[in-house]
Amino acid sequence: MPSKPTTKIFDVIVIGGGQAGLAVGYYLKRASRKQTLDFIILDNQPDSGGAWQHFWPSLRLFSPASVSSLPGRMMTSAKDDSSPYLDDVLSYFDNYEKHYKLPIYRPYDVQSVERDEDNDCLRVSDGKFTWLAKAVVSATGIWSSPYIPQIEGQQLFNDEQTHSAHYAGPQAYKGKRVLVVGGGNSGAQIFAELVQVTDASWVTREEPQFLPDDVDGRVLFERASKRIRSSASDESEGDDTDQQGPKGNIVMMPAIKEARDKGLLTTQPMFQRLTEQGVVWSDGTEESVDAIIWCTGFNPELEHLAPLGVIEEDGKVLTEQGQSVKEPRLWLFGYGDWVSPASATIIGAGRSARENVPALVEFVQGL
Repeated sequence: MPSKPTTKIFDVIVIGGGQAGLAVGYYLKRASRKQTLDFIILDNQPDSGGAWQHFWPSLRLFSPASVSSLPGRMMTSAKDDSSPYLDDVLSYFDNYEKHYKLPIYRPYDVQSVERDEDNDCLRVSDGKFTWLAKAVVSATGIWSSPYIPQIEGQQLFNDEQTHSAHYAGPQAYKGKRVLVVGGGNSGAQIFAELVQVTDASWVTREEPQFLPDDVDGRVLFERASKRIRSSASDESEGDDTDQQGPKGNIVMMPAIKEARDKGLLTTQPMFQRLTEQGVVWSDGTEESVDAIIWCTGFNPELEHLAPLGVIEEDGKVLTEQGQSVKEPRLWLFGYGDWVSPASATIIGAGRSARENVPALVEFVQGL
């Protein structure tokens, strides 16, 4: 009597080939040298680089190359140890996955992760192909789920609205009246670039908080790490972590300094509502504008996990050291502080993988 055909079950399937997926892949590859570990990385992008492929060409990292690297391999910058440009980042990721021969397959756009009761594992599908795994790492990031706040009259506005995720540079905005909305680093960088070439205003709900000129993005990562550690300790009450070190959350990149030195780095309070032609400001004044660029952050991209029933009302997944509480075979990397401190950054993705992948490997080996 012929034996029943066997279905291949991977130890781990990583969904997402951006910075978090590469960091996880690095530690999985290293672990596989000591014991057999069968894993693949499924990426929905046509090329390496994850979400970085879609950012504006003049984008620069907040920190020098020496501290903006994934584990095992240093990033380099075209200008010594200055903050890398987008091209530096893309070249680095391409070189990284080739150097470590990571098993990345693209483009496969995973649509769902489900429980496979027959095989006691998880089933990953892109709608056409299906893969099985003992454990699944979701590392899809946040770029594909941009957040735009609901503003009265938003559907009426007839001209361009775009999110910073899709901003392609200043050329398309020359000669236009543009509002850049959002008081974070992306808002500051984009406004500083646009205000040099067109009639742009920076709109924020609160006054932006700038870091000192000589402080780079490392302080933001360290601050996030301290905040997470403090909230997890019994001594969190009365903690003065946020009172220590330089204030602010916007890194003074060269373009921002230039705009400031020219007296251009100014803001306006948030408008009340949108109209067909523009906005109504808080004093009731109406103004026509040609474009609005929303620099208002992102939500985690987790729709593919909906079949597992692990997504909470706030759109996140309950985790402990990266492992889903409700589905232990599911692990999450790279979505931000709620998964691991600053894990939506390159350096944070590497540290998160270093700290949590060993537990993932131990979990899989124990099945």
